[in-house]
Amino acid sequence: MSLRTVIATRYVTPLREGGSLPAIVEADDDGVYVLKFRGAGQGVKALIAELVAGEIARASRLLVPELVFVELDPELARTEPDPEIQDLIRASAGLNLALDYLPGSVTFDPVAKKPEVDLASSIVWLDAYVTNIDRTARNTNMLIWHRRLWLIDHGAALYFHHTWANYLERSRSPFSMIKEHVLLRFASALPEVNSKMAERLTPDIIEGIVKLIPDAWLVEGSPFSRSDQHRDAYIEYLLSRLELRHVFLEEAIRARSLHV
Repeated sequence: MSLRTVIATRYVTPLREGGSLPAIVEADDDGVYVLKFRGAGQGVKALIAELVAGEIARASRLLVPELVFVELDPELARTEPDPEIQDLIRASAGLNLALDYLPGSVTFDPVAKKPEVDLASSIVWLDAYVTNIDRTARNTNMLIWHRRLWLIDHGAALYFHHTWANYLERSRSPFSMIKEHVLLRFASALPEVNSKMAERLTPDIIEGIVKLIPDAWLVEGSPFSRSDQHRDAYIEYLLSRLELRHVFLEEAIRARSLHV
C-alpha cells in the first residue's frame, strides 16, 4: 500500500469556503489537486485524519478522490499577492496532502438527491467508526461526479488524537454526534452493512493504512517518543473501535429512530 508523491508547481486559487484555506494547485505530473496545508488550522493532525479516514473509506469500497503527498516549495509564496496565503505556503514547506481535483463536480444536495440505502448506511457506519463530525446538512463534504457520490474532507475525523489521554478507553465511544449526519435518515440498512464493512477492514488493511503516515507528521505534540509507538497507538485505537463496533452501531440506530 502506497501513495504517490508529486511536487506542487503552481498555486492556482484558494478555496475560501474551507476554514483552513485549502487550495487548488498544479503539480509536476500535470495533475490538478486540492491541497491541504500542514501549516493551517489543526496542522498535521488534520492531514493524518484526512489520510487515514480517507483510505479507510477507500478500503471500505466507497469513492474517495485519489490522495497524494505533495512536496511544497516555500518559494511558491513569492508569486502570491495575498500575505495570508504567503504565510500559509511558507509555514507548509515540505510534505503536505492533497486530493485529486474532480472537475465539474457539484456539492451533494440531500434535498435534491436521495442516495441508495446501502450506500447511505455504509457512509454513516464509516463516519461513526472514524468519528467524523463534519458530514452534516450544513456541510455535507460529498460531491456528485459522473453521477456517483464521492467523499471528501475527512480532516475533522479521528478527533481523539488531539489529546491522547485514555485513547483506548475513548475507542469505546458511541459517537453521539452521529445524530447530525446528513445521511442518517436514509441509513435504514445499518445492521445489514455492519458485517460487510467490518470484514473489509482487516487488521492488515488498518496497519497498512496507518503505515502510510509520514514520520515527519508523527510524535510532535504527542506523548510518544518514537514514530513507531505513535503509529501503534493509531492501530490499537482503530482495531479496538472495530472490535467494539456494536457500540457506535447501536448509537447510530438509536439516533436514527429518534429522527425518522
